[in-house]
Amino acid sequence: MKTKDFFAKFLSGYLWGNLLAMALVVVVIGFGVKYGLEYYTHHDESIKIPDLSKMDFDDARLLLESDGLIIQVSDSGYNKRLPAYCILAQTPDAGNRVKQGRVIYVTVNSPSSPSFAIPDLVDNSSYREAAAKLMALGFKLLPPQYIPGEKNWVYGILSRGRHINTGDVISTNYPLTLQVGNGQYGEEDDINYLEPEYHESADPLGEGDIDEFEEVDGPDE
Repeated sequence: MKTKDFFAKFLSGYLWGNLLAMALVVVVIGFGVKYGLEYYTHHDESIKIPDLSKMDFDDARLLLESDGLIIQVSDSGYNKRLPAYCILAQTPDAGNRVKQGRVIYVTVNSPSSPSFAIPDLVDNSSYREAAAKLMALGFKLLPPQYIPGEKNWVYGILSRGRHINTGDVISTNYPLTLQVGNGQYGEEDDINYLEPEYHESADPLGEGDIDEFEEVDGPDE
């Protein structure tokens, strides 16, 4: 191919028309992807999360759904001063801006206080250990009741004036009292150490005094 023919084809309108068409297709695809993604992800569109605190769950659900948001219960708690099924907490917090379709997780107030089985604490732990375990479960503790025994050792648990045992299921709404040793013991716990009595040896055969041995001479030589 001659140089003249090459430049003639390079400068032809057909070639430049195809190149221009390809460039336009690339630009159209680029804008389509950009605005299509923005429309799909609701770019620059956000919803301010309302404050759901102390709101009834059904009312909160209707409010969020009207804004295009989703509510989901993630946990439950108990506050006897608030009505049952009201919202105690939410995530994300109120005031944050999220996109439509975002899930809002809430903690709902339980209609009754939670109950737990009493762990193995009696005669198995100190007052500090027992108190820490019970409070971690949500129990409230009254001042301990001190009784004779090893100091700060747990000897019993009381609830509403009665003894409770390991494994009993008790509501956290009822406070507990730990019976704890005061480091002192009652008279019935004292140990009397008696000195042993020593007596003169008696005749084991009961035949009276034992005669002394008489020296006997050997046989005559």
